[in-house]
Amino acid sequence: MPRLTTLAKLFAADHWIVLEDVQFTRRDYQHRARLADLDDPARQQWLTIPTHLPDGRSTLIRDAVIDDPGLARRRTEGMLRQRYGTSPYWPVLAKALDPVLDAFSTERTAAVTQMSTHVLLDLLGWHGQILTSSQLPARQSRSARLADLAAATGARTYLCGTGGMSYLDPTPFTSQHIAVAPFRPPTTGIWSSGRRLSALWAFAALGPQDLVTCLQATTSDPGRPPPEPRAQQVTAHTSSLI
Repeated sequence: MPRLTTLAKLFAADHWIVLEDVQFTRRDYQHRARLADLDDPARQQWLTIPTHLPDGRSTLIRDAVIDDPGLARRRTEGMLRQRYGTSPYWPVLAKALDPVLDAFSTERTAAVTQMSTHVLLDLLGWHGQILTSSQLPARQSRSARLADLAAATGARTYLCGTGGMSYLDPTPFTSQHIAVAPFRPPTTGIWSSGRRLSALWAFAALGPQDLVTCLQATTSDPGRPPPEPRAQQVTAHTSSLI
């Protein structure tokens, strides 16, 4: 279940490219999410998919496998119900999350994490396109890879989070006539913990429709450049999205 800021960036884009052919990082969000109590967001707990890396530290995200998928599925289902089962929106959320639980049968961590983001985007009515990086031509260096992936979609704008802006080299984008737009969501209200908590808390607290309104406001912020025409904005993100 992606963090709220990550989900907001995806919601604002026309293409989401899943970076599944890059190295898995254990101390990131690629196999875990921070859940908060529905009534007390300050009370938080990690939900983690126990993950085995067949090739050690060099294992790619797409090759990471789940340790004991059956147990991991039951634990995930139980923790989500315990945290959000009292929400008036839980019946809708539970039904939407069924494909996520079913994805545990693939035994692939990336399959679960990608599906967990996909279903939340569906609840928001997002009509963009999901692609995977391994299916697109791209150079290996970090910024050039992202620029090439953006160019492969025909994008004119790459939406970049604040973390990415700290290292991104704009030169490969400029050479392909692609603008780099920093994505800066609000920092107050539900956004105050948006960089840490799974977006599922916002779904359970507000409901999908009210959350859509909040996300739409981030795309109309006068501090951000005007949106490009449909299918022209792209963002790339690892499947660090449980």
